[in-house]
Amino acid sequence: MRGLRRKEGEKAKGRDSAMPIYEYQCNRCRREFSCLLVHLEHPGMVNCSFCNSEDVKRVLSSFSVHQTEESRLSSFDTSKPQGFDFYKDSRNVGLFAKKKMRDLGVDLGPKMDEIVEKGRSGKILDDYQK
Repeated sequence: MRGLRRKEGEKAKGRDSAMPIYEYQCNRCRREFSCLLVHLEHPGMVNCSFCNSEDVKRVLSSFSVHQTEESRLSSFDTSKPQGFDFYKDSRNVGLFAKKKMRDLGVDLGPKMDEIVEKGRSGKILDDYQK
């Protein structure tokens, strides 16, 4: 990334050195989307990426926090509904299954942990595709 480094506090000529990506939620279709704002001093109108509505609000961007498997399990609440994106990640489906079994007091032993882990890692179909 030669040529892109700047001294601390230094700005590029005529513009801010950062081009942040902001998260928005559309008030019409309720979907969330990201928008890159090139000029911070003149953000302009932001339209929904899905329905093109101008009726949008800025929301907090998500961030990640690294947790152990045990801390994720203990803090995960299966009674709260999760968004569609949560279940797109197969690791979260396995987390839900493990937590639900723990909440119900069911211990299916190491074989079940192995099955859940294969599902979470996407390797569960490997045995069936041979």
